[in-house]
Amino acid sequence: QVRLVESGGGLVQAGGSLRLSCAVSGSIFSIIPMGWFRQAPGKQRELVASITSGGSTNYANFVKGRFTISRDNAKSTVYLQMNSLKPEDTAVYCCNTIVTETAYWGQGTQVTVSS
Repeated sequence: QVRLVESGGGLVQAGGSLRLSCAVSGSIFSIIPMGWFRQAPGKQRELVASITSGGSTNYANFVKGRFTISRDNAKSTVYLQMNSLKPEDTAVYCCNTIVTETAYWGQGTQVTVSS
């Protein structure tokens, strides 16, 4: 069983920054890929960024240059640094991984960006 717990969401003004964290239980963190997704009210869930076990990253076009995904294998934690936040970034952000073809999700953390 893999457990993911996010933290770091909150309310921030447009142009501000937040850092999200996702702590992963178990000893397999260093070999699994990780991703951050978000879902705004009335919209479908969308991929924000992902990082492989080797550290290669991928970003959605709408966050390129503003968000940075990183991982600390010693702490079994993946981060999402979000800068230059916009009101349209308002959503519930969830981390995700896939282990032996099973997807695991955290409970999500709310990010609200005021204009």
